[in-house]
Amino acid sequence: MNIQDFRLFLEVVEAGSLTKVAAQRHTAQSYISRQVSELEKQCGGALFRRTGRGVVLTEFGESVERRVRIWIRDSEEMFADFQQLSRVPMGDVKIGILPSAAHPLMTQVFSELRRSFPQIRLNVREGQGGELDAMLDTGAVDMAILFRYEPPRGQEEILLATADTYLVSRPGLPLTQAGTVSFQQLDGLPLVLPRRPSHWRSILDESARSQGFSLQAVIEADSLRMQKEILAENNDLYALLGPFAVQEELRSGKLQAAKIIDPDLKRYVTLALPKQGQLTQALRVVSKIIRDKGAVLAYNQNATDPG
Repeated sequence: MNIQDFRLFLEVVEAGSLTKVAAQRHTAQSYISRQVSELEKQCGGALFRRTGRGVVLTEFGESVERRVRIWIRDSEEMFADFQQLSRVPMGDVKIGILPSAAHPLMTQVFSELRRSFPQIRLNVREGQGGELDAMLDTGAVDMAILFRYEPPRGQEEILLATADTYLVSRPGLPLTQAGTVSFQQLDGLPLVLPRRPSHWRSILDESARSQGFSLQAVIEADSLRMQKEILAENNDLYALLGPFAVQEELRSGKLQAAKIIDPDLKRYVTLALPKQGQLTQALRVVSKIIRDKGAVLAYNQNATDPG
């Protein structure tokens, strides 16, 4: 017994004749008669009384008709709702993101989703470069915002912004009061650096070796918050950070920064998409909003530039 059996039942009710229904369906009357008889058997009683002109409902059939019409109406409304929902992006989207890019980018992405796509829920995880790549590879996140050291070339990563590297210190130190500082001037500076092994630390160490010196790390820490707090509390320490990591501290005057040049050590902020599988509607929506809001990153890069 299924909804199609009851649709046939209602057709017979409205036509009042098995012959008419058979003609409408371009099938044999005997087939319609068998279907009705089978339905009556499953319902447990006669639905129709045969007359010389066709069929009419029994009292039991009238009760069944009322229930069936309500059921089919509710079913049609439910399926219409399902079809509508299938066009509405919804569900969880897991994003891996660098701590330094979390705000204001994800704050603005969340605001846009809440306003326009309230049935999409964000699940944001912070991590560093290699950690985020691993999350993406294992499916722990659906997409990731990463720092790369070369512009993306494939279709699986989309460039959001290009970030310079800054020498950052407590306010008042002459070296970071200028608009720029050459990489060679880092020779002998007491630095707060990320721990080894990390791709970014390797880039920094190799850049120093290529210019004939080694970077002097007085403390190693992956936590951006810790690095910035250490700088703010010490008059003689420096760190090498991106603009998104220090924009609030530069605006408030807690830190100051000068752009590194010769080489300029550019990094590329990318949106990495899943390497396998289809993008859901929700993923496509979030991906587009992140790409649109990528201009926020570019703006903040420019706004942070002391020059």
